[in-house]
Amino acid sequence: MGKPFILAIDQGTTGSTVLALSAQAQILTKSYREFPQHFPQPGWVEHDAEEIWQSVCDCMAELFEKSDLKPADCAGIGITNQRETTVVWERDSGLPVHRAIVWQDRRSAEQCAALKAEGHEALFRARSGLLLDPYFSGTKLQWLFQNDAALLRRARAGELCFGTIDSFLVWRLSGGKSHITDASNASRTLLFDIGKGHWDSELCQLLSVPEAILPEVTACSGHLAKTNGLESLPDGTPIAGMAGDQQAALFGQTCFDKGDAKCTYGTGAFLLVNTGTQPLRSEHGVLSTVAWKLGSEMTYALEGSAFIAGAAVQWLRDGLGLISDASEMDPLASSVPDSGELVFVPALTGLGAPHWDPHARGMITGITRASSRAHLARATLEGIAFQIYDLARAMRDDLGEDLRSMRVDGGAAKSDFLMQFQADLLALRVDRPESVETTALGAAYLAGLAVGFFPTLEDIRKVHRIDKCFNPVMKTEEREKKLKLWSTALKRVMATA
Repeated sequence: MGKPFILAIDQGTTGSTVLALSAQAQILTKSYREFPQHFPQPGWVEHDAEEIWQSVCDCMAELFEKSDLKPADCAGIGITNQRETTVVWERDSGLPVHRAIVWQDRRSAEQCAALKAEGHEALFRARSGLLLDPYFSGTKLQWLFQNDAALLRRARAGELCFGTIDSFLVWRLSGGKSHITDASNASRTLLFDIGKGHWDSELCQLLSVPEAILPEVTACSGHLAKTNGLESLPDGTPIAGMAGDQQAALFGQTCFDKGDAKCTYGTGAFLLVNTGTQPLRSEHGVLSTVAWKLGSEMTYALEGSAFIAGAAVQWLRDGLGLISDASEMDPLASSVPDSGELVFVPALTGLGAPHWDPHARGMITGITRASSRAHLARATLEGIAFQIYDLARAMRDDLGEDLRSMRVDGGAAKSDFLMQFQADLLALRVDRPESVETTALGAAYLAGLAVGFFPTLEDIRKVHRIDKCFNPVMKTEEREKKLKLWSTALKRVMATA
């Protein structure tokens, strides 16, 4: 028998990654597959769940083909996923009945507005920790059932299953034997009482969601399900770790103590701070959410989400043809001393926390004859960082104190320019780990806890390594000038929404 390993599945918004992690927290090998994005109407974003499943299968097959790892040596599987993305499938066949409605999708804005007008937002906030926004799964389901009465009848009859991507993957990995989700993903649906730790019948009723379609809610670490009928893995391989991508990144960054914070820079950007074993209700536009559940104990977090981060760089590449590869951004942005007062508010799919404006759209201000592609590249990276500043300021107001430091991960965290600018804006130290694959690492750590790779949280801390620290160097007057330009541009965006 070879050396055992944990298999981590990181199912993201634009692609799927599968990696193998050793007991020393070393990434042995990994595989990645992109899959198509579908945009049937402006503001609508969909995925084909079958294409997602195929991307995961292809990654698993390639991982074993290109390495000397043996499927029989897989000690367990950890899953992390794009959250809120909504899948409904047939219980008998396992086939999706509609394309997955992605977290970025804004089609349920009218449903959210109607619920707010009826005075329900306070109830949703008190129980779910969330705001009424198209971001979350519940109103996506409401839209689906309001627009297809036949699906609603089938859901009520128990013929259909709902899940976020983690649920759908476990269903497929287990051969249809397990319909589960974990507490962190459940807390992103608008249907889950985060204080009591179970689905809330009143919230389900308000959104016309039949409880018969909901998965069982489990802890984030444990022997949660088993594989069955796969080509790449033997039957009985334990599925031992599950968490939504941002909570997995918080765990992967070893933010185990109250006050620890991390920001993930992926398609969007997500700032989370550990608030301990009691939920802290936000009064400043960020969310209260479940960070993870270990055994019977829940840990909570404040979270702020910027819907567009790396996706803005992708837009420069694919939409404008300004660059041919994301690696060009740093040298291009650094080729000019500043942005020339160019400000880019990347509200390409609305504004997330703390503003919550689904109708906002992107805006570039300060354009002159001297503006160049380098200025726009720099303003794009700065626009990502400005959004995180707004989130950190809102969390400071809720916590009553500044963040101590911030750990970063995700693809865009590889940008030294962006990380230094972020440290300058926040006036605090930013720590980047050796591996920015902390979302997948978090899923692997959760699985590793369950199968004995990592006996305690302290054992995980020992294998976590920092690559580079970014300390603030910007002068106060320069930072205040930049923040004033951002504030002015942001007000223009919201005034025209």
